[in-house]
This record gives sequence, C-alpha cells and structure tokens, in this order.
Amino acid sequence: MTSQNMTWISYPSKSQSFNSTEEIEAVITSQNIISRVMHCYIAFFVPTGLIAGICILIIFIKNHLQNRESLDLLLLHFTISNIIMIFFSFTVISRPDYLIATHLACSVLSFFFNFGYFNSQYVLILTLLTLLLKRFPPSTALCKATQRPILCVGLVLTCTFCLSLTEAVLVGTDDYHLEVYCQLDPLFAWPAYEIVKFIFGFGIPSLLQILCFIVLWAKEAPEAPSLQQHVRTYPAVYAISATMFICRLFYNVMILFRTALKLHRSIGTTKNELVMNIAEIVLFCESCASLVVILFFHKPCKDEVLKVIHRCRRKTPANNHLEITEAALTHQSGSQ
Repeated sequence: MTSQNMTWISYPSKSQSFNSTEEIEAVITSQNIISRVMHCYIAFFVPTGLIAGICILIIFIKNHLQNRESLDLLLLHFTISNIIMIFFSFTVISRPDYLIATHLACSVLSFFFNFGYFNSQYVLILTLLTLLLKRFPPSTALCKATQRPILCVGLVLTCTFCLSLTEAVLVGTDDYHLEVYCQLDPLFAWPAYEIVKFIFGFGIPSLLQILCFIVLWAKEAPEAPSLQQHVRTYPAVYAISATMFICRLFYNVMILFRTALKLHRSIGTTKNELVMNIAEIVLFCESCASLVVILFFHKPCKDEVLKVIHRCRRKTPANNHLEITEAALTHQSGSQ
C-alpha cells in the first residue's frame, strides 16, 4: 500500500501545460460554471437547510422529552448528521479554487466528513428497517432490537467510526508535511479509497435499501395497515430515501470515474474536474433537501409548523382589527 505514490496527480485546472487558447478558454468556462453553482448553493440551499435543521432539532428535543418515539430519535440522529454535512460543505466556498492544507490536515478533514457521510447513510437504512418491521408482528429478535434505538445508534456510530478510520488510512501515509490542494475526498488518495467508499458508502447501503423496498412491496403484512396508508404515514423517510439514492448515485459514479483515471495514470480534463465538483455540491444539496423534507412531511414536525402558521394567522387579523378600531376612534374624536 505504501508503494502507491500519488505525487504525480494534479487538478487539470492547476496544470501549467496549456498548449492552446482552447484549453485556456475551457478552464475559464469551467471555473465560471462551478463558481455560479457554488454561489447558488451557498445562497439558497445552505440557509434553507440550516433553518430547517434547527427547527427539527427544537421540535424533536421537545417531543422526545414528552414522547420517546424510536423513529423520532433516529431522525434526530439523521438530522444532526446532515447538519454536520452542511457545515463541511463550507469548504466549497473557495471554488473554483481549493483549500490549501497539509496531507495530515486534509486526512483529518476527510475523516470527519466521511464520518458524517457514512453515518447519515446507515442511519437511514436503520430507519427504513424500523419502518419495515412496524408492519410485522414484533416477535422476532430483530424487531426487539429495533425497539432499542440507542443501542442501534451506538452500533451505527461504531461501524461509521471504523469505516471513516479505514478511509483516513487509505488517503495515504506519505508526505504528511507537504501542502496540497485539499478536497473532502482528497484527489491524492489511493484508488482503494474511492473503491472502499463506493462499496460501503453506496453499494451495500443501496442494496439493503432496495431489499427493504422489495420486502415492503412483495410481502403482505397481516393485521397491519395497507401499504398505501403505511407510506402516507411516513412519507418523509421514503422521500429522503429516493432523494439520497439519486444524488449519491451521481456522486459515486464520479468517484469511480476518478478512480479509473488514477488507475490509468491520467489527470483527466477540465470537464471531468467540473462534473466532479458539481457532484460534490449535489451531495451537499441532498443534505439540505433531506432536512426540508423532514420538516414539512414528517408528521410531528409538520404539525408543529402548522401550529405556528395558525398562530401567525390568528395574530395578524387580531392586530388588524385593533388598528382599525384605534383608527376609527381617532377619527371620531377628531371630528368631534
């Protein structure tokens, strides 16, 4: 493993070997596009995601003190993980440029990013499994295990830590003191880094997710609500599952494509670099979108939002009525 020297690799936009004006124009166009995409993400998705996440935290903490629902605890954990992902997304503010850090600092940053990445993925799988088992009699050992969400969350955190630590090792162990251009998924990481991330961060979780959906649709649940009613009861989880699969599919395809370039000892083109950067931002958009979906489609959160809206509507007519009354009294006193 230590024999894999990745010092030859660099970003196409940072390469100094531009032989024609077309290549220079391609770099400028690519940088303009990624800059605009980054500004749209920071301006619209980040504030929306953070506001939704804070509201969810307040609602879940309040509800957890009153009613300790296992599903709410899992979604609370999922929310915290996605908020962490949003904070890590601030590393794209420098685009089209990259952060400059040492190999060691970049590896540490990658470790914590991967912790949030794996954590959100496996908590969602655990949530899907919990909902699936709600449709069946709670007699099996697996059903009893999901009724202890703290134990399940602890298991997810342990697996997440081990995977993140493995990824940190696969970033590489050479030249920790050298400064490099740093991404959350470092370009200079060994090819095994992307392969392990694809297998354990997308391949296996997606397979488990598909199996959950197959069982949900194919197997009849005695003495349980209909499938349509079940999905309508928990629309947020299934919507998040579909959104996460689509966004992470795009991201992981680009991760594998970058691995193929490394294996062929090629740095690719500026277009490849542009699409990889867009895929990274799409991944962060998914975290923001998931929080918005939870806030407006998960029943406890949706009920709290509707209560706030009703209170605002009640206060507004009341204030208008007071203003009209005061204006009328003023007019009458003035005419007298």
